[in-house]
Amino acid sequence: MGPQAHLLPGGTRLHLQHGPIDLIIGAEGDRKIAFAAAQARFATVLEELVRELPALRQPLSTESPPPNGAIACQMHLATYPYAAESFVTPMAAVAGAVADHVLHAICAATPLTRAYVNNGGDIALHLTKGQHFTSAMSGHDGSDLGRITITQDTPIRGIATSGRHGRSLSLGIADSVTVLARTAAEADVAATMIANAVDLPNHPAITRAPASSLDDNSDLGDLPVVTHCSALPATDRRLALEQGRKRADDLIQKGRILGAALFLQGDSQSCTAPLASLSLRTAEHA
Repeated sequence: MGPQAHLLPGGTRLHLQHGPIDLIIGAEGDRKIAFAAAQARFATVLEELVRELPALRQPLSTESPPPNGAIACQMHLATYPYAAESFVTPMAAVAGAVADHVLHAICAATPLTRAYVNNGGDIALHLTKGQHFTSAMSGHDGSDLGRITITQDTPIRGIATSGRHGRSLSLGIADSVTVLARTAAEADVAATMIANAVDLPNHPAITRAPASSLDDNSDLGDLPVVTHCSALPATDRRLALEQGRKRADDLIQKGRILGAALFLQGDSQSCTAPLASLSLRTAEHA
């Protein structure tokens, strides 16, 4: 089936779906024009990505040539800073890059006071003066993990979440890591990297398997991904979260992200950049 589109109850949000891509779009302004622009841009997204999919699934290096498509190019740019540091493929930014590009299309079509494109939890934002966006953070079991409120005067325009309970396989044991950045693509790859860092190598409570044994199409190849993590004692949970927090702090220092919230078996840690004027409250501090 080709791209599917329908308005959600109330008529203020648009649902777009094609293959594995599933978007929820909200816009305040001329929604008719905005939603038409979203549908027009979305119509070619999957085809555009599939044309370069084999290359986008390859490990990125500092010598990797840029791709051709607009979305693929943003994926490359978002992941390139990590190429010399760790294993990464452009696919680490695919969900965020799609959200960014669809948002750009609707904002270019008509003036909007506020808009968002939510691609399975990776969110691209448009905020004008006086506007804000509040997002709930939820656990894989539906538990309330806290709230993020982003105002127009902060540079944050992207939110992404990763972890071993998400849509993708993870090298780490984080239940979830939510990252705030200037774009959704940048938040997407950073969330993956921080979630990978929340780990306890060789711990007996953690089971791993080659990614290829779980998903023939995984861009992680034979890298060992987490398949199970039993209940951990508090000291081990803190140690694992501290590893992730160090990675998040490093990315803040490098200017790649503006904040992060990390969760593991009921414990959490968070950090924000000094210039990130926002409210980030985990449930235990709410």
